[in-house]
Amino acid sequence: MATDEQSLLEKQTPLPALVEGLLFVADEPVTVARLAEALEVETDAVEAALNEISADGANRGVRLQRRGDRVQLVTRPEAAAYIERFMGLENSGRLSQAALETLSIVAYRQPCTRAQIEVVRGVNCDSVLRNLLSKGLIEESGRLETVGHPFLYSTTFAFLQHFGLRSLDELPPLEPTQTPTLVEPDTVKAGASDAKMLPAESDMMAVAPSAASPLTPPEALAPTIVPPSLDLQ
Repeated sequence: MATDEQSLLEKQTPLPALVEGLLFVADEPVTVARLAEALEVETDAVEAALNEISADGANRGVRLQRRGDRVQLVTRPEAAAYIERFMGLENSGRLSQAALETLSIVAYRQPCTRAQIEVVRGVNCDSVLRNLLSKGLIEESGRLETVGHPFLYSTTFAFLQHFGLRSLDELPPLEPTQTPTLVEPDTVKAGASDAKMLPAESDMMAVAPSAASPLTPPEALAPTIVPPSLDLQ
């Protein structure tokens, strides 16, 4: 009898509410296929539910964050300062200029190898890549099918959270005459990723104009990072 009542209750609960409930209790990003399996529905139904959750999130304290077929719930960027105060989060060490430059190259050229990154930066990037890997901002996403099979690096969900992005689609476009500038948020706090917290909207990525050299082909332009303190005018 109890099982019948539970089945009836599940049928009466809208699918978006069930999807949101699963994402709320998940401690890491979940694939659409895993959600569909748990709810015993087709993936198309889950996709429709995710779209409904996104459309309904304008006045809510959480929103969807997606990378490929994986999705998770995170807090709204506007709530970052209040969440930091509530949780007593302390400032953590900020990324170095070298780390920001390397991270920017990975973000715009992913997946890419260490050698490809070093061609752009012109210096050895071993220690910087280890640092970004340890912080969880990048990951080894495969190997290049060539001699030596070097690792390919890509950004992670932690990268999206660090810069307040819903998805990689929100990265500023890389134009021949405009260099996207990733500005590290002022609201980066220790434990922020554990709290699934995003930085405030005002601290998110910015795009600064940059004159392209006539001797430099557009495809050779690398994303350039400037510290938040620099005047972009």
